Amino acid sequence: MVGAAIWRTLEKKGYSNLIGESSKDLDLRNQQQVLDFFEKEKPTIVIDAAARVGGILANNDFPYQFLMENMQIQNNLIDTSLKTHVEKFIFLGSSCIYPKFAPQPLKEEYLLTDTLEPTNEWYAIAKITGVKSCQAIRNQFQKEYVSLMPTNLYGYFDNFDLKTSHVLPAMLRKFHEAKINNKPVKLWGSGTPMREFLFVDDMAEAVVFALENSLPEYLYNVGTGKDITIKELAETIQKVVGHQGEIVWDATKPDGTPRKLMDVSKMKNLGWHYKTELATGIEKTYQWFLENIDHIKEVKM
Repeated sequence: MVGAAIWRTLEKKGYSNLIGESSKDLDLRNQQQVLDFFEKEKPTIVIDAAARVGGILANNDFPYQFLMENMQIQNNLIDTSLKTHVEKFIFLGSSCIYPKFAPQPLKEEYLLTDTLEPTNEWYAIAKITGVKSCQAIRNQFQKEYVSLMPTNLYGYFDNFDLKTSHVLPAMLRKFHEAKINNKPVKLWGSGTPMREFLFVDDMAEAVVFALENSLPEYLYNVGTGKDITIKELAETIQKVVGHQGEIVWDATKPDGTPRKLMDVSKMKNLGWHYKTELATGIEKTYQWFLENIDHIKEVKM
């Protein structure tokens, strides 16, 4: 999802010398494959949008894969970039790197100040090692290796598999299927946690901004700077989809982190700001979902 959005945005802005491979053609977990690819293509700038991702259920069921495969992917890319003299590296992480009970909104300096949310700590630990690796290279070798930490992303080419997807695409699919079958929608938790969401094309704009500008620090949050409750999100999606039934909350299921609002003042002060409001982004995503419903991405673990 993210890589495709970045690629589209770069093409729209006139970039033509783009190099990329799908996971089917290049296994980023394989160190030798990554080295061979770099030596053949000789990239001068690298944008790392690759990761194994998923929601609470996937993180809980596959902790080893979420920890190890993400470290393999990013370590191979970061280390090979350093060894092949890549001067600029943009590493994409996640807001889950911050402590579970960190003050809100989340500031970059809160990293590693307390314990993580247990339901996604495996993914978070992997991403933290990527952030610190880029920081170490920046400090030791004076290369512009920068980390962007997006809030919850959604949009075109999202994963709508109900077992492995994040909350927004999972909800969208649930409401769509409930609408078709004239049934209520059952959702995890209490609906009280608050989350921030960013349309993936806006995230791509932030990446291009980082590409075209020299960012003075090693870590930047990327988001809207405003959040809503999961209950409000469900009601917004229900309205967009046109579902008329009941919403049932299963309080026996975990809520996850109570709140994850990003402080995005550092990026805003440099000149970047999001464009797409949540309801508009959900409408665009649902339209894409309907147009691609026969072959939407489903991840098999």
